Amino acid sequence: MAGKPGFSTNATLGASSSIAYSQGMLTTATVIKSKTSSAIAPQTATVPSTLTATSTLTATSTATASQVPTYVILRGEVNVPHVSCFYGPHKSYLYKYGLVGGSNLEIIGRNVDTDYIQIRAIGGTNPCWMNSKWMDIKGDISTIEPIDPLTLTLPQSPYYGPLSGVTARRENNTVTISWNYLNISPGKDSEQEPYLLEAWVCQQGQIKFIPVGAYQNTVQLEDEKGCNQPSHARIYGVEKHGYTRPVEVVWP
Repeated sequence: MAGKPGFSTNATLGASSSIAYSQGMLTTATVIKSKTSSAIAPQTATVPSTLTATSTLTATSTATASQVPTYVILRGEVNVPHVSCFYGPHKSYLYKYGLVGGSNLEIIGRNVDTDYIQIRAIGGTNPCWMNSKWMDIKGDISTIEPIDPLTLTLPQSPYYGPLSGVTARRENNTVTISWNYLNISPGKDSEQEPYLLEAWVCQQGQIKFIPVGAYQNTVQLEDEKGCNQPSHARIYGVEKHGYTRPVEVVWP
């Protein structure tokens, strides 16, 4: 009988040992689950990293947009007794009206190739173009908006159609443009050149805008090689009421 209790004790110890082992397994399993859970967390943390990169791209886009140039309207004072003001950015355009010395005006545009500026009365709506050397400009001229001559609106002649017989030929860098004469009726003469050529030619590696007024029916221009954009030109007839429709020159 004494042996049975001993056996029973051993059995109890064995059972206790077995339970302890099982608890150890459970504890170990719990640790594994905990580690597995911890391993997922860094993967979750990686997702915000991707979102952060997207945020960086947005910031770059904003920085690029802020680089759009901002232009201003300046004021200036006419520094000679009388100045002629024209429909376009050169004296070869039709005369529009005159300016008196000492006049304070707004400067709303400029042409970088001819050094002409577009002006108007302060708050006015009837602009014209004058040579910038006859104006004391109050500020930095480079902050004024450059105007593309292709966007100009010129008065149109109600009496004459476009020029005919427009041709162009090249000899080395010299381009000669010719056209048929325009017979202007008495009283419609502008008392300026009866032809206007607007040309965009390559000089020193850059396309330069050159307007030319002509009394004869031919003009020669220097057009070099080496520009990324093609040279081109257009020609008008001119009478005192305005311009004929332009004819594009087929560039040689």
